[in-house]
Order: sequence, then structure tokens, then C-alpha cells
Amino acid sequence: MAAKTKTKLTSLEALAQAAECLKTLAHPHRLRMVQLMLQGQHTVGELAEACEIPSHMASEHLRLMQRCGFLKADKEGRFVYYSVAEPHLASIMSCIESRFGVETVR
Repeated sequence: MAAKTKTKLTSLEALAQAAECLKTLAHPHRLRMVQLMLQGQHTVGELAEACEIPSHMASEHLRLMQRCGFLKADKEGRFVYYSVAEPHLASIMSCIESRFGVETVR
């Protein structure tokens, strides 16, 4: 009988944390914002316009993603610029884009 090899698994606590963060990403506007921020920093207004939503809704989406550690915010004068803080978001978006496609949007 062959000996069983030990499988390396992530702890359930870490997987629970991952699931919470993935739930946060699981929204079309948040995914669009991540796509944009992977190309550079943006203001709330720019992200809201790109998602065709009011600024207060964009702010709420950004707050949720920032709470998971996905984003960082830098204040320059009266503007706050959001950008990606979690480098693994690029891999996640790459998987999503390869599975569901990418189109050019103006």
C-alpha cells in the first residue's frame, strides 16, 4: 500500500479571511474600479464616472475595498487619489479577464 503524502493546505482561518475579501470584490463596479486603478491612481469622481454611479456610491465601494487592504488613498491638495495596494489584485483581474473577456471602453 502506498504511503499517503501530506497535502499542504491553507488554514481555515486564512480561507475565511480570503472569502470575506473575495466577497468584497464580487461586485461589477468594484471590479471595474480595480481594473482602472491597476492602470494608475484615480479620484472618486473619475471612478464614479467610469462606473456610471454617483460619487457617494463610489466612495462606499472604495471604503469597503480599502478596509480589506486592497487599496490605498493619497491626498494631494483637496483631491484623494486611490490606487491598488494589494499586488495580487493584478493576478485576480487577469484570471477574470481571461475567463470573461476584455473590451475596449472609451
